[in-house]
This record gives sequence, structure tokens and C-alpha cells, in this order.
Amino acid sequence: MISVERFFKVFLDNELHFFTGVPDSLLKNFVSYVADTLDGKNHTITSNEGASIALAAGYHLATHKIPVVYMQNSGLGNAVNPLVSLTSEKVYNIPMLLLIGWRGEPNVKDEPQHVMQGAILLKMLETMDIPYVIIDEDETVSIRKTNQMIDAAKRLGKPHALVVRKDVFTPYSLKKTVHNFEMSREDALKIATDSLTENDVVVSTTGKLSRELFEYRANNKQSHDKDFLTVGSMGHASMIALGIAKEQPNVKVYCFDGDGSVLMHAGSLSTIGNSGLENYKHIVFNNGAHESVGGQDTLGLKVNFPEIAKHNGYSTVYSVSKMDELKKILPKFNAEKGVSFLEIKVKMASRNNLGRPTKSPKENKLGFMSNLLSNGK
Repeated sequence: MISVERFFKVFLDNELHFFTGVPDSLLKNFVSYVADTLDGKNHTITSNEGASIALAAGYHLATHKIPVVYMQNSGLGNAVNPLVSLTSEKVYNIPMLLLIGWRGEPNVKDEPQHVMQGAILLKMLETMDIPYVIIDEDETVSIRKTNQMIDAAKRLGKPHALVVRKDVFTPYSLKKTVHNFEMSREDALKIATDSLTENDVVVSTTGKLSRELFEYRANNKQSHDKDFLTVGSMGHASMIALGIAKEQPNVKVYCFDGDGSVLMHAGSLSTIGNSGLENYKHIVFNNGAHESVGGQDTLGLKVNFPEIAKHNGYSTVYSVSKMDELKKILPKFNAEKGVSFLEIKVKMASRNNLGRPTKSPKENKLGFMSNLLSNGK
């Protein structure tokens, strides 16, 4: 395995001091070490991967130095546009080093949402003319490859990539910021789910939230067909829910969202808030962290989500952080007409034995669509 301390030192030795990106489960030990080691001037977690590329480009323009951008390969799609229209050698020719976690690597067991992205990752990099090397647990070889990629990026003045396989880095635990809210996300989710009627449907966001929802339904012998679990496509659950709500006006549609997800594509709030719908309910479970990929901070607890939603056209907005507040506000929130927003501030906590959905994404889709067809009549 590769020591996170030694790997980090390779960048410093090559005068690469600036890091930005979106946390990834495969890179979490290294990214956590970076987060604990560097200050805010030299390390920025952005809302999405495309923003990271742009930020890194600005850093290079101002300093002539090479930045490091980390991401999961599922986020490469967010980065494609600035990579091909900004940093490419055919446009501005801006060097940077991409550190990409390889979820869904062929012949390596992974979750279904990563299979396609994993299969095409190397082809995508080749199509974008981004040279790459694969980083595995052989520390000596991987460090040599990293030095070679850094030298090439400096010499050629364009992005180069390190594709990181699973279980490469030695363990490292982030020194987490503790937010002492009363409820866990799972506690709040159970209360919100119990408040729904038989005909209501839920679109849940990427990460542990969807896993908790699936397990709660299973434990209570409730139908999974009421829920669309957005296991991939982070940041887009709210727009999936909007598409459903527009076509099913007789069905109340709830988006169970997360703070990182909302921040990733915050522009969607204006589209949702000005949709004029009466059947859209947006609930954001805000723990201020990328919990599923290491617990690094988001800006979720530093921004005022209700005020942002209000100024983006949502008809009613609420924010709660206590169980009794949530139980009191839910009947009013559920009865509101118009596009409604509820922020629930929760602590970062989840069970170690939390399971995963036992239905495939296709099975989930078909059951959900069948339920919608019967409910929408």
C-alpha cells in the first residue's frame, strides 16, 4: 500500500502545493490527510468537479504553478467541458494533475452505478487526449509514475492523470468537525417517511440516505415501489423529482436530498422554485459533510439554504434541527400548496451495519414506474 504521508510529499517535493476537488471513497484517506495538513488557501473542496478544474486553472494563471485536482471517476462528466474547452492544449493549454478514483474498474466488484463509468474511464481520458498512468498498491512504482506524470505536465503544459485503483492508500482518519445536532439523518428520515401518505412518492439522493430509506422500508415491510433511489448522478435527484412532479400533478413528489447534492448543482433550485407546481416537496438533510466518502466538510452549514430557496422562488421554506420541531412542522409542510422547502440539520452519524438496496436499479425503476401509473390515475 502507499503511505498517504509519503505520497503527499511527492507533490510537495515537485512544488505542487495547491489541491482542490470533490472527495471520493477510494481517495478518502489521502484527501483526508490533505484536508488536515493544508490550510484553506492551498486546499479547497468545491461543489462539483467542473468547478475544481476552473479553480485550478485560475490558480495556474495567477502563479504559473501546477495544481492537483482530485475526483471520483463518476464526477469526470462534470469536468469534461472545462477539460476540453479550457485546459486542453488546443485551447489554453493549462497544466494540472488529475487524481481520479477508479470506481467500477472492470473485474473489480463495485456498485451498479459505477460499472459503466468504470468501463469507459480510460477511453474517456484517451478521447480527451489526457495522458494517464494507473496507480496501484506498489508504492515504489506508483511514486515513480507520479513523478513522471508531474514532469510531463510541466513539460507539455496540459492536464495529466493518475488513475487510482481500489484500496491503494494506507488508512487515515479525518479530524472531523463535530456538529452537535440532536438527530441523525436516519432518525429524521424515519420521521419524514412516516409522515407521508399512501400515494406520495420519494426521489432520494445519492449516498447513505437512499440506503437508509431502502432499509427502513424493508424493516417495516413497506413497498419499495414508492421510492426512486438515485444511486448515481449526484446532484440531480431534485430535477428527476421535478420531471416526475410536472407529469404527475395528482401525486405529491418528495425529493429527499443532501447538502452536498444541492450544492453540486445549486442552479436547479431556480428551475424548481419557479416551476409553478403545487405537488413538489424538497427536503434537504444537512449534515455539512460528504459523509459517504470520508466525512470531509461541505459548505452546507455555512450557507442559508432556506433563504436561498426563498429567493429562488420556493413558496414556503422551513429549517429545523430538533426532533420535536420536525414533528411539529411536518403536517404544515406536507399540507402546503406550491413548491416547498424543508431543511433538517442533522449530525453526521450512520450505522456501520447499514445495508445496500437488494433490488437492482432496473428493478427499482420498473416498480416505481408501475406504482406511479396506478397512483396517477
